[in-house]
Order: sequence, then structure tokens, then C-alpha cells
Amino acid sequence: MNDVTLYGSSLSLFTGRARSYLIKSGIPYRETTPTTDHFKQHVLPKTGGRQSIPTIELPDGEVIRDGAAIVDYFEGDNGHRYSPITPKQHILSLLFDVIGAEGLLRPAMHYRWNFPEQNLSFLQFHFESLMPVHLDRKAAAEKSMNQMRSACQAFGAVPATFKLVETLYEELLEKLDTHFSTQPYLLGGQPCVGDFGMIAPFFGHLGRDPKPLSFMQQNAVRLFRWTERMNRPELDVGEFETQDGVYLADDVVPDSLIDVLQHLALDFIPETRAAADCINQWLDQQNDLEPLTNAERGVGFGAFEVRGEAISALAQPYRFYLLQRVQDSFEAMNASDQNQVKSMLERAHMADVLALKISRRIGRENNREVWL
Repeated sequence: MNDVTLYGSSLSLFTGRARSYLIKSGIPYRETTPTTDHFKQHVLPKTGGRQSIPTIELPDGEVIRDGAAIVDYFEGDNGHRYSPITPKQHILSLLFDVIGAEGLLRPAMHYRWNFPEQNLSFLQFHFESLMPVHLDRKAAAEKSMNQMRSACQAFGAVPATFKLVETLYEELLEKLDTHFSTQPYLLGGQPCVGDFGMIAPFFGHLGRDPKPLSFMQQNAVRLFRWTERMNRPELDVGEFETQDGVYLADDVVPDSLIDVLQHLALDFIPETRAAADCINQWLDQQNDLEPLTNAERGVGFGAFEVRGEAISALAQPYRFYLLQRVQDSFEAMNASDQNQVKSMLERAHMADVLALKISRRIGRENNREVWL
């Protein structure tokens, strides 16, 4: 085996991030589902026991689980090719990675699970394809789909919030479409880590499932072109006058991207604040939580409001594992760079991301997120 093996699925939100990175980086890989005997015998024991996707196996047998960890590995190997070095663009790249992986789960799950007339047969096929052949694949797929339907509700997509979720999403599409009318990627002529975070929901769910795909193609064609562009090895920027393949000069952040962030902040900031409060309360009660204990996927529910409407969503420590990167990078900057970043984030209504923290840090050990 000479290529990287990507264990994932075209259906998977988080696989979309890792796959896009491999494609854009020109890394030879083959993709398969985590249902083979080889995966069970040789890969799963190295993932900390978590049969989750994406997971990659390197030619030497090393295994890396989780999309962020996969991107981190290859970024370290290739000189941080997709990590802008100027202060504002660097912070925004990391912030969009958090937003893509954690901040857009509600619309991604809503548009997958709450439109069965358009999506059901499509989802049944893909979920059955993910099941081991020795099982009753139809029954196993239905069980897994029911778990995902419950997760959809846990992320706050319930009948009382459907209209709000859809309104926020439709407004976001309009703003992203405007941005991608002048820029092929978030920060100019090539993708950044933030683009790979954002492609996770915008390909795996919102750019493939029949209902949201048709809506995007009809209402945000430039955004749809970005989803295509993110899954092609070339820059694929033929419709743009500038095709230099570099980030915008002089640490410029386009007004169109600030507009996107201002809109995302309506939802992302109050949910992050509520999640931090919930997790911190939970941590206060864990007197026997030893270092390197596995960090749970969710530890309760945070309640918050968006445009006067109440939402309750699972408080996920992983959001803060990713947010640590933004905060650590900011704290490592000199005072002048920090002032530039603060000014930009204040303008984008995102300044609170620098202060919203949980009381205990999260790291990685044995391919799992753990409490430090």
C-alpha cells in the first residue's frame, strides 16, 4: 500500500474536510468505508476504540482519527501550505474552521433529516452502503439513521426552530454567494484551513443531499461553484480575472467576508457562550476527573436566544478544542497584531470568541480528545 487510505463516506460531513484537503494537496489516496476486516483488525485498535470517520491510515501503518487532526498532520508535513501567516487572515482561517465543523451543524442536520420526501431514498442508500455486509444492512441502516435523527434534535433543529434555522441559512447563503462572486476562496486565490472546515457541512450535507443541493444550485450558484472548486485538484478559478493562487495581499479581509461573519455571529456567539456556561458547570461537578480522561461528545444542553427565539443545543467540548487554536494563536501575537485582530473581530461581531473559554483545556491522546 503506497497511498494514504481514507476511511470515510461521501455522506459524512467530517469526511468532506479531510477529503478536500487531500485532493487540494495532491496527496495520493484511496477512500473506503470503515467496514473491512483490515479496518477492524489493524486500524480500529489504533483509534482509541472509536469507530468514527474520517480516519486515515498512512503507508507505514500510522493511523490518525478526526478531520482536524488529519489536516494538522499534513499541514505540519507540508510547511503549513494552507495556513495564512498574516495576523487577521490567520485568525480568520482558524475561526472559519471552528464555524464549519461546529457552528453549522444545526442547518446541516435540519436540511438532511427534516425533508424526508426529498431526501429519504438518497439517505437510505448511503446508510446501507456504510453497513457491514454480514449484517441486515437495511435494519442496521435504519438504526443508525434514527440515531442521527435524534442528534438532529439535540443540535437544536426541532419544529419550533425550523423557521428560524431556515431563515438564518437562507440569509447566510446570500452573503456567501456575494463573497464568492469576487473571491474564489475565503481569503483570496487559494484555500485556507478555514475553507476546509467550511466544506465539511457545505459538501457532506448541504451540497449533496437532494433538498439543500437543489436549493443551493437555484439560489447560490457561486457558493455551489465553491463546493465544486474545493473538491478539484486544480484551483478551478476560470471565471475570475485574478488567477494568481495566493491569499489577498497586505492581510486584507474583504468587506463581504466581514458581512458573512456578522451574520454567523448571530447564532455562533450565543450558542458558544451557552455551551461554555454549561460545560463549566459540568466541570465544576467533576471532582474526580483525572487528566487524559476522554472528553465527552456532549455534557448537557445550553439554552440561548437568536432573534428572540429560544434554542436548546448540545454543549460540545470539541467546539472549545478547536476554539483553543484561535485563542492560543491570538495570545501568541505581539500587541500590534493583537490590536489589528481585535479591531477586525469587533467589526465582525466576533470579538467574544477570544474570551469564551472552558475552565479546563482539551488535548489529544491515543487519537482521542482528552481533558488535560
